[in-house]
This record gives sequence, C-alpha cells and structure tokens, in this order.
Amino acid sequence: MAIAPTEVRALAQQGAEALRRGDAKEARDVFQRLTEAGPGDAIAWLGLAFACRAQRDSEPMLAALDRVTALDPGNWRALLLKADHFAEAGDARAASSFYTAAIRRAPQPAQMPPELQGELNRARAMRERYINEYETYLHRHLARQGLGEGQSSRFVQSLDLLLGKKQLYVQQPRHYYFPELPQIQFYGREQFPWLDGLEAATADIRSELIEVLKDEGAFTPYIENDPNRPQQDHHGMLNNPSWSAFYLVKNGNVVAENAARCPQTLAAVEKAPLAQTKDRTPSILFSLLRPGARIPPHNGFINVRLICHLPLIVPGNCIFRVGNDVRPWVEGKAWVFDDTVEHEAWNGSDKTRVILLFDVWRPELSEEERRLVAGMFEAIDSYKGKQAEWDF
Repeated sequence: MAIAPTEVRALAQQGAEALRRGDAKEARDVFQRLTEAGPGDAIAWLGLAFACRAQRDSEPMLAALDRVTALDPGNWRALLLKADHFAEAGDARAASSFYTAAIRRAPQPAQMPPELQGELNRARAMRERYINEYETYLHRHLARQGLGEGQSSRFVQSLDLLLGKKQLYVQQPRHYYFPELPQIQFYGREQFPWLDGLEAATADIRSELIEVLKDEGAFTPYIENDPNRPQQDHHGMLNNPSWSAFYLVKNGNVVAENAARCPQTLAAVEKAPLAQTKDRTPSILFSLLRPGARIPPHNGFINVRLICHLPLIVPGNCIFRVGNDVRPWVEGKAWVFDDTVEHEAWNGSDKTRVILLFDVWRPELSEEERRLVAGMFEAIDSYKGKQAEWDF
C-alpha cells in the first residue's frame, strides 16, 4: 500500500524517535511498514536493521542490511552494523574487514553529528584492536619458526602495509618518470659519503644565512605566478611569502648576486653529485618556512634526482613527512629523500625555520644514464627554440 511522502517522513521520524527512546518494538513496526510500502528506500531498511539489532534478532537484521548495501553499497553505518555483528560472533577477520570498509566509506568527521563521530571513533578503535591482535599473532608464529629476531627493515615495512598500518606511497613525478628505480622515501647515509663534509660546514653556512636574513627583501615566495601560464591551485602557497626561497643557483643557473654573498655555502655543496641538466637543475637555495605555515602534500617533477636538506635554523615542532615517514628537522643533521613521493611540511612553532636545499643525481643512475637524461632535456628545450619548462 502506497504511503504519501509526508507520511513517509513522519513515520521515519517516529521510528528514529522510538529507537532513541529504546522502544525497539515500536521502531521495528514503523520501519517494517516503511519497507513494505517503499522497498527502494535504504534508510527504511537501515532503520529496520537497527531495530532488529536492538531486539537481538540477527537473522532479519542481516537480511535488512543486505537490502541496504544492495541499494547503497557505500552506506558506512550498515557496514558498521555488520562489523559489530561479526565481532560479537567472534569472527575477527570478517569484523576487521567490515570495520575497515566502514571507516573508508564514512564522511569526514566534521560533516557528522557528535554521536556519529563517536561511532566512527569506535570503529577505528576496534579496527586498531584487531590489527594489533593479528600483528601479535604473526610475530609469534614467525618466532616459533626462528624468524622473530633481526627482521629486515623492508620486511617490517611490508608487514605495516599488509596490516594497513601504513599507506602505500610510490614515486609519482609530475613530469618525467625513469622506470625501475627503487621506491625509497628517506635514503640511508651510506650512499652519500659527502654528507659528513656538508654537515661539518653547518656553522659557516648558517653564518652566511644569518647575514642574508638581515635583508628583508632577500627571500621571495617559493611558488610565484607565471603570467605566461594558466594560474594553478597551489593550496594557498602561490605568491605566499610563508614559504620563501633565496636562490644561489636556480634551475641550473647561478644567481650571481646571491651566490657572491654565500661562497662558503657553495663550496660546501661542491662535493655533492649535483643533478646537472641545462637550464633545469640543480637548484641550491635557502628555504624558509614562517611560523605556523604548512607546505601542503605534493610531488616533485622528476624521479632522476633526490633532494638534500641541511637544517640550519630549526625551532621546535617543525616536522617533515615523506610518504609514511614523519621526522623532525635537527639542526646540522642532513638527509636525502625522494621528492616524487608525496611529502609535506609544517612549522608548528612561533619562529622561522630555514634549511639549505639542493638536488643531486639518484645514485642508481649510471653516468651514461645521467648524460642521456640531461641530453634529452636539452633536446626538449631546443625544440623550436622553446624556453626550458617542466610542463613540456
């Protein structure tokens, strides 16, 4: 029997109110009537499922949930109800999979009423519990086989990915991809013996930086608008002085006036295998991040180079993330990372953070491959006399 739309809304409100009062029988009767009158309404079937759950009647609850997911496969509250059902039944693997699906389908917490935010937090806690139990089981099983000690760091990472504790991040260069290079977020120091000499020069480099900082106009926004190209969305960083740069070398070309002010800095970088491609790389610069600023997640242009940071002025609460790896900068301690893996930065302090930044060749590239890449970009840039640019 058809029900008028106004009556549908009234009945839905009546059923919801009955659930809030704890009157599962009334709620079930109301939602049952709604499903019989309008079988295409996922909300009515969901209400019926909640009412059946309140009466601990699992078989019709599951049938109602199947109707919900058939009509609305991404309904996270239906997935959460199923997760709870399997959790109570002791089926940890099924429960964990449904908690995971519910979390992935749920809207942002800010878009939910407080009571649903609590449900989402409960789902996350349950999923975390199952992950920890499963991880403990796996490690115990490996230990019984004599494989519990000295596990390789790569294997540990693979477990974190398997368990969903980490997300898979891979190289995603915005303009040029060189295949078959390893997927490494932060590199170990052993491939970069020149880092010791760079770090030893920290005090000299910092002294030159401090003189530059006395000139208020020395730094310019890291991302500046090009009037000859369409304006792009850079998450608020376009022409924003919160992330600024002072270039000694920019796109492979020495900025003579700036370089003259920092001879010790350039001397310290000389022993690094700078990525040399005409009118493109390297760039050597002081990168400044003002108090409270955040550099949003982004990926670099090409995966044939790596980026080196030497922290020079670092107040507390300054954090850098590459993929899954989150680290604080430490003054005088350099690192090398792959910027084609998604990365972002924060300055959560009330003071300015400044680092030295430059790009080097990836150690996996042979000398011939480096020449080939450099020659390719030179050919691209000579095509019809066009100026070098990444968006070729």
